Amino acid sequence: RACGERGGGRERASMAFQQLADVAEKWCSNTPFELIATEETERRMDFYADPGVSFYVLCPDSGCGDNFHVWSESEDCLPFLQLAQDYISSCGKKTLHEILEKVFKSFRPLLGLPDVDDDAFEEYNADVEEEEPEADHQQMGVSQQ
Repeated sequence: RACGERGGGRERASMAFQQLADVAEKWCSNTPFELIATEETERRMDFYADPGVSFYVLCPDSGCGDNFHVWSESEDCLPFLQLAQDYISSCGKKTLHEILEKVFKSFRPLLGLPDVDDDAFEEYNADVEEEEPEADHQQMGVSQQ
C-alpha cells in the first residue's frame, strides 16, 4: 500500500494525535462514552461508559500504512469489539470517527441501547433536540415586524 510522503517527524505526529483526540472528544459528546485518558507517547486513547463498558484505541503513527487498533482490557467488552476489529481490518483507510461509530454500534447491547441497522444509526446523533415543535405556536399570535 503506497503512502503519501509526510515529512515533519515528531511534532507533526503529536499535532496529528491532538487532532485525533479532538475528534474523539467531539464523538463522545454524542454518545454515552467519555474519553478518560489520552497517552500521546503510546498514541492511545481510553474510553469508558457506564455500566463498565471500556475500550481503547491505538492510533497509527502519522497515519502511514498502519491501521487503528481497538481493544478492551475487559473480558466482557472484548467479544463486542469483533465487529469494529473486522471493520478496521477490511480494505480501505478508516477515519477515527468511522471506527468509533462502529465501536459504539458494537457496544449498543452492552449499553442497554436498542440494536439498530445502519440507516437508523445515523439518526442517533441527529436526534439531539434539534427541533422544538413549540417554536411555531409562539409566532402565530404575536407577529412583530
